[in-house]
Formats: sequence, C-alpha cells, structure tokens
Amino acid sequence: MATSKDCFQTIHTMHKEALLAHRKQKSEDTSTLLGGQLPNKVVHDNNYIPLMTTGPDVSEKQMQEKPQSFQHAILIALPEDRHQPKPVIVVGPAGVGRTTALEKLIVDWATGKHLQHFSCVFHFTFRDLNAHKGVLSLQALLLQCYSHLSPESLALVLQNPKSLLFLFDGLDQYQHSLEPPTPLTLCSDPQQPASVSMLVASLVHGPLLKGAAILLTSRPTAASLESLDGYRVELLGFLKPQRKAYCERFFSDPIVASQAFENIERTMGFYDFCTSPRFCWMTCSIYKSLMEAGEILPETLTQVFVYITVHLIRALSLDTTNARGLVTSLGRMASHCCLGPDSNCSKEEMASTDVQQFLTTPTSLKDFLHVDGDLESDNCIFSFHTQKIQEFFLAASFYLDESEAVSVEEMLENHEGCVEFLDLYLAGLCEPSQRKPLESELGEFNTDHIMDFSSWFKSTSRKALESYHTDRHLHYFHLLHQRQNEKLVKEIIIPSARGISYGVLGVHDCVSLSYIVTCLGEWDQLNLYSSKDLTEQKANLLVPAIRLSHKIILIQSSLSAGALAHLASALSQGRTTELDMSYNPMGDTGFKVLCTGLGDCNIQTLKLPVCGLTEACCGDLVAVLTSEKSHLRVLELRGNPFHDHGLRKLSHALGSPHCKLQELQLPRCELTGGSMEALSTALCVGQSELRILNLAQNCLTDQGVDWLAKALQYPHCQLQSLILFDNELTAACCAGVAEALQSEGCRLTELDLSVNALGQEGALQLCKALNKSGHPLETLRLVRCDLTPLVFKELGILLSSGTSGLRTLSVGLNKIGDKGAKHLWVALGDKRCSLEHLDVEMIQLTDACVGDLSVAVRASGSLKSLVLKNNHLTDTSVPALVQVMQDSRTMHEMNLQYNDFSEDMFEMMDQCAKIKY
Repeated sequence: MATSKDCFQTIHTMHKEALLAHRKQKSEDTSTLLGGQLPNKVVHDNNYIPLMTTGPDVSEKQMQEKPQSFQHAILIALPEDRHQPKPVIVVGPAGVGRTTALEKLIVDWATGKHLQHFSCVFHFTFRDLNAHKGVLSLQALLLQCYSHLSPESLALVLQNPKSLLFLFDGLDQYQHSLEPPTPLTLCSDPQQPASVSMLVASLVHGPLLKGAAILLTSRPTAASLESLDGYRVELLGFLKPQRKAYCERFFSDPIVASQAFENIERTMGFYDFCTSPRFCWMTCSIYKSLMEAGEILPETLTQVFVYITVHLIRALSLDTTNARGLVTSLGRMASHCCLGPDSNCSKEEMASTDVQQFLTTPTSLKDFLHVDGDLESDNCIFSFHTQKIQEFFLAASFYLDESEAVSVEEMLENHEGCVEFLDLYLAGLCEPSQRKPLESELGEFNTDHIMDFSSWFKSTSRKALESYHTDRHLHYFHLLHQRQNEKLVKEIIIPSARGISYGVLGVHDCVSLSYIVTCLGEWDQLNLYSSKDLTEQKANLLVPAIRLSHKIILIQSSLSAGALAHLASALSQGRTTELDMSYNPMGDTGFKVLCTGLGDCNIQTLKLPVCGLTEACCGDLVAVLTSEKSHLRVLELRGNPFHDHGLRKLSHALGSPHCKLQELQLPRCELTGGSMEALSTALCVGQSELRILNLAQNCLTDQGVDWLAKALQYPHCQLQSLILFDNELTAACCAGVAEALQSEGCRLTELDLSVNALGQEGALQLCKALNKSGHPLETLRLVRCDLTPLVFKELGILLSSGTSGLRTLSVGLNKIGDKGAKHLWVALGDKRCSLEHLDVEMIQLTDACVGDLSVAVRASGSLKSLVLKNNHLTDTSVPALVQVMQDSRTMHEMNLQYNDFSEDMFEMMDQCAKIKY
C-alpha cells in the first residue's frame, strides 16, 4: 500500500510533467518584430539569457559593479528556511522580460534545477484572473486551472502551505485592488467560496494558506505597488554583457554579431530601453535584414524605426498611397493613445482612425499593434507594442499631413506631458538622410512642416542655450545628436553654452555632450562640478569631450577607478591644459591610476586639494614631475597630509632638470620645519623653476623658515612669491628673513607672514630690510601679526621714502587705532608713495580718521583700492567718504563692509558704484 509520502512524490512528479508538457504546446500567438519573441519559445529553444536585477536603494555605480541574475535574486528572496515570508515583488518596465523570467523559473523548477524545496508551483496571470466572475474557492480555482490534479491530490498538497509557491504575473493589468475592504473579510479556508479578488488578497496578505510563498511581477506604474509590503526585486534587463551575449547568440557569424553589437552600443546603448530583451530582439531582427541586404546600419534611434517601419510596410505589399494612408492613420491612433487615460483604443475608437482599412488581417494587425482580446469581440482593446513606436508614428504622420492646420509648436504643446521621444523623432526625421528610406515607401514629406520644424528648432534651441539651465542645454544636445548635422551644431552652439556646469549627467547626456564637442573640434571648459556618480561607462562616453577640452573641472566629484582610467587615457591623448579635481576622494589608489595619463599629456595646471592623498602617492607624483614629457607648471595640493617624508620626496623632483613646476601650493599638508632643509636644497640647486610657494597653515616654526631664508639668498633660487600664513612663527625668524630680503640674490615680489606672532621687534626688522633701495618686493601681508603704532610709523616712512616698490600692503587685524593709522595716511599723500592697494581691516578706526584719510586719498596718485572693513566708522563719515570716492580719478573701490552704518546711509552709498558696503 502506497504511503502518503509516496503519493505526495507522485503528485509532485506529475505536476512537473504537466507544466512542462503545457509549455511545449504550440501557442496560437506568434513572435512579431515589435511584440517580441514568445516567452515559452525563448525558454524552449534554449535562447534565454539571464536578466540582471538589483535591490532597492542601490546606486548606479553599485548597480554596474555588482548586478545579480534574476535567478540568483529569487533564490535569495525564497530560501528554504523562510520564517515569516513576505511577498516577493519583481518590478520592471514593459519589455524587460518579466514574463519570460517567470517562464524560465517554472521550467527550471520543473526540471529540478532550482527551488526544489517547493513541492508545487502555481502560475497565474492577472489578465486571466480579471475574467473570473462570481465566487469560487481557491481549491476550485486551482482544479479549474490545473485539471491534471484530482481533488484528493490537491487536498493533500494544500496541507503543507510552506511547500507551495504561487506566481502572479502582470499586477499592472489587474482590475482589482490587492487590499481587502477590511481584514475581517479575508478568507483562510481553501474550500471557502469567495471572489477571485478576495482569494488573491487573502493569499498575498497571509490568512489563506499561511506560509505559502508569493511572487508577483509588475510594471513600476501599478497603483497597488505603493501599499504592498514585500521583498522588492528590480529587473534591470540586459546590461552591456548580456546584450553582447544576445547578439552572439542571435547571429551565427561572430564577425556579424560583433558588428551589430558595436553599432547598437554606439547608437543606442545609452538609452534606458536598450536593457529590454524585446528591444534587443527587435533591433537584432532589423539589423539582420539590413545586413543581409547589404544596407548601412542605423546611426540614430530615428533611423532604427525608419527601417522597422519600411520593413513592416514592405511585408504588406502596399502601394505608396495606401502606405502613406496607413502611417497617417497610425499617427491618429498614436495621438489618441497619448492623450487618452489608458493609452489604448477600444474597437469603436479604432474604427475612427481608419487603421483597419489598411490592416485587414489579424496577422497584419498584430504585426503593428498589440491586440488584447478576441478580434470579434466588442471588448477587444488595441494599443501599440511600445511607447517608442507609438510616438514614432505620431512624428511621421505630422510630416505626412498635407494640411497646415497644426504647427509643430502646437503639436508639441498638445502632447506635452504624455510623450518622451516625439521631439527626438521630429528632429531625426527633419534630416533628409534619415527620412529617405521612409519617403521611398510613403512619398515625400510635407516641405512646409519640415521648414516649420527647422525654424522652431533653431529659435528654441538658441533661447535654451542662452540660459543657464543645464537640463535645457542637455535636452537640445540630445536633439542635435539625433539630427547628426555637424554644420547645424556649429551654427547653433554659442560660446556661452560652453561655460555652464554639466555635473549631473546621465548616460545619454554623456553621449550627446561628446557629440557636440566633437563637432565643434574643441571646448574651452568642460565643467563637471559635483559629478557624484561618474561611472566607468559615463567616463568612457565622455572621452571624446575630455580630449578636446582645454580645461576640465571635476570639483567635488566622485569617480570610480574605471572612470579615472578613462580620464587618464583621454588626458594623455588630448589637449587639456588645466585639470581641477579639488575635493575628489580618489585617495592614493585613485591617484596612481590618474598618474598613468599625467606623465605624458599637455596638463600645465593640476589642482588636487583635499583628495585624500598621503605620502604614499608621492612616488607616483615624483615620476610625473620628472617625466621628460611633463608640461606641469602649477600644482595645487592643499589639504593632503603628505607630512615631512612626502615633501622630501617632492623636493627631489623639484631639483630634477625635467621638472618644469613654477607654482606649488601646499597649505595644510601637515608639514613641519623638519622637511624645510630638503626643500631649501632643492630651491638652491639651480634646476628648480619654482616661482610661487605656498606653505600656509603648516607648523614650520622659526627653524624651518630659517632654511627657506637661506635659500632666498642664493642666486639660483627663482622664488618670487612665498606664503607663510599661520606657520606658528615669532620674531625670532625675522632676522633671517630680513637678511634674505637685503641679499642681492633675493627675487621675492610677494611675502605673506600673516597670522604669525611677529610683534613689534620682528616687524621692525622687516621694515629696516625693505628700506634698501631697489628691492623687488611689491606685496607685503602682515595681517594679525601683533603690530604696533611704531611699526605703522616705520611702514609710513618706508612707503614715502622713494626707495620702496610696494604696491600692495595688508596690515589688518592689528590693534592700531586712528593715531597709528595716521602714519599711513601721511605716506599715501606723499608723491613718492606708489602703493595701489591698502587693507586696514579691523584696526579700530573711528570717524576721527576720516579727515586725514580723505586728504590722503585725494593726494594719492597711485591708490586704487582701500579696505576699511570691520572698523568703527559711523553715519557721520559717509558723506565725506562718498565725496572723496566720487572725486577720485584713480580709486576703483573702497570696501566699507561691517562698519557701524545705519540703513539710512545705504541710499547715499549707492550713489557711488565704487563703494562696497
């Protein structure tokens, strides 16, 4: 006598065999060019290629780097040791292969490959469930759909709900809600009669067959998704590797497969819909037809649909008049579907479009359209297979229309918000080379409509490109790319369109931007500020634009290692002279990749502040600096913790005869005086071309500056600008600096010792040194250096001595007051004073100084700007200051911000554009 276990195994085997047999039966439906291959045919013919998926909250970069197959994702979502199972929700757009993936899942289960912990799998489509009226039990529904099961067998199966898997396909087509009116209305007994919608809701929410696994598929647009709690799997479809595998399987000849794949990737691989297996089938099918006929493959999306339409029309053997009538009627239908709430036509609405006047057989109808229901039934629904072909027919019919009732602007306005590709197709079909194959079947397009579009395009594109809205720029770049008209690009793209930031770019944006730059031959500034997710794919597509750009901005951007490799390759082959990668978290590893292109390129200015670089990358940097092919002149490394060991390595590079560096920025690099000896040596050897050195905000101390002071005295030292801002210096360093300033070899024209405790003693030593006739120093900054009125007196004497060449003096944030400042006012009035810029911010000035200040400004023949910020000037001073600025012919600006002015004075200060307040 057979045991219950034996019976259960028999049922299990019989159910699998029945599912496989059903799937091998010949379907009444057939594969069509636009509709795609039938799912059971794909799986049965062993042509299935695994779809890629991702979970929720995954970035684009993670999605590209670690996608997983649908089968793998489902095995994770439906493990054998499930405790409290939630529904698995598989979401993906139309044509992405949801139904085919389910078909493959069922066949794999039935053939023993996966999910063998389930004893039975039951598959339903929501479209079929919509047809069930009245009430019946779940057991009755299952017996109705799976007639090979007897009531006794099914009853045995249902005793163990945890061994059951229910698959529901097409939630977006479901006419009911998954939410019950109240939890109490849910049923829990498989033999309890209820509406089909209640049975489905009871299964999904758990009371019915509690513990059974539920998997649903849906388009993202389904309303029920918002309230459905479950494990969500996003279907990505075919990424690039899967598209390549598909082409290799579709075309028997590997060379032909490679040609087709490369063309698809170049012309359409950047569109989201290229991940759709249905689109891959359609594209490969038309490519095969073209290649067999020796035709040239398409270069735009418009051309793809031109060839598809030509192929479909030729299959009908229509003459030009009827072919033109067909496309015109399909255009009317497309407009109705775009504007209607359901994107389809009823049988009655279909009659008004005249489509069936030309498509007279069921086969021809299904070649062009998706037919839902029996053609003989009044409930039959017609729609286009995809939105893309729907909008293509709408665009083509516009150009075929012989009337002038609707302009292109009116057409686009009428369909605004319900179309995505319409203006793209209009742009492509406007070009003679792209529409020519279609005109051979339909007759010539309406010339007036073509001219209307061309006029509209030029005016709207120029207006958009004059704005600073990135999205508008990119949209018209898309349209220009679709037109493939180099002459038009050069005519429309204006210089102002080349300066805005294109930081957040999609894949299509990258392709279009590179096309525009390639047409122009060069690009002044490629601004990719704040590109947070610049993937390898995007960087590869941007390579043509990078090569032709003189300046590239990647501030606050994040590039993957693969993206950096493409950037490096493009730099080594391009004309870029300036690269700004400030605040880019590349680290030493990323910088090593970048260096592969820096050693042999045209880069002259490289900015890398706060990029996470350490002394570990200095070897790579030295190799770049000492390369015979390096053109690097300016290097900005602020905020990278190189420490002394890293600077010692860089110092060796500075002494190389191949190093052409003229400016080195090293603020906040955690340096100390311990590395200054090596740096000083490099500056003295005679090979260094360094002119500007910024060591701000490093703890150099007096001892470290002494080494630099010695270097300044050597005739081979080329330094002209030395920034020692906030280096924890005291008066003790000033003797060495003063000695350097007095030496014959010193070439300094700029010295910044701000935010150091030099005090009166140190500052007086500097003043004494600068009294030497003919000293080249033009800029001196001593902000917040504990200066005293006596120091100001000596500065005044220096300025009026006739021997000083100072043009810029910054002495703010020192407690001086009106009395001390008077020395500077007196000096300014002296004709021998050549000072042009004076900054006395926050030195405790009051209204009492304004008289002397005004006399000085009037008398000065050289002063151009005066900074009086953060002092104690009041409304009383305003009239005199406004008057003196209006009278002065040399003064360009007086900065009065953050003084004690009332709003009553703003109108008076507004009368003088040279006053900033």
